[in-house]
Amino acid sequence: MLSAVTLAARPEFTVTTVACRADHTRWSEPETRDDHRMVLVRRGRFRRWADGADADLDSTVAYLGAPGEEERFAHPAGGDVCTSLSFAPWLWEGLAGGRAVYVEARVDLAHRRLLAAAGGGDIDYALTEELLRLVAVAAGQPAGQPAGRTRPADRALVAAAREAIIEEAPEAARLCSLAGLLRVSPYRLSRVFSHHMGVSLTRYRNRVRVSQVMDRLAEGESSLAELAADLGFADQAHLTRTVREHLEHTPTALRRLLAPGP
Repeated sequence: MLSAVTLAARPEFTVTTVACRADHTRWSEPETRDDHRMVLVRRGRFRRWADGADADLDSTVAYLGAPGEEERFAHPAGGDVCTSLSFAPWLWEGLAGGRAVYVEARVDLAHRRLLAAAGGGDIDYALTEELLRLVAVAAGQPAGQPAGRTRPADRALVAAAREAIIEEAPEAARLCSLAGLLRVSPYRLSRVFSHHMGVSLTRYRNRVRVSQVMDRLAEGESSLAELAADLGFADQAHLTRTVREHLEHTPTALRRLLAPGP
């Protein structure tokens, strides 16, 4: 079951929340759309097939869609919630459709600021500005995009590692124990993950933890020391360094950036 709620609509763009309550491992019937779009996952996981390749999508991997693409979807992990951004062609400059893209923490922050602006009601300036910021960050981010085609076994290994990290499996606290959980050598896991995702396992795990930091700050977390301990950082200073490395902001600055719009 699919439901969609339009958060903002203008001739140049549409911002929609899409919720899917499906639970099926088979591919859906093929469908095509006539718009340029970026789809970012807020909760859950699903799979997309397009242009002869499939991708595993979650909060760390989005997809770009182009007009006329034939695509199919599968939801083996249950439901999900996404933000779908549909663009006029001129707004699409710098983004290439038909592929999955790694969502850097900076893109995640821009996505969150867009959603906060949508709650403020100022579509024509505040929300539009955040949308332009999101597109600019996504278009200008450094290399770190999943490889288009890899061996099925390697893709499955990377998907399992991502799932364990995102779901906070106890074994994901250490690379060696994560490799043991996945029944591969640490060397193979590290090499395959970096090749497929374009970033190291270390950076990926920290990127996920930075998102968790943003979640907790947005929910009103006041103690950075407790937050650092809960998320497995060595201490508060380690948390602050990691957040600044990924977002160029301190946790204190993030509180202000993630506050709902006026």
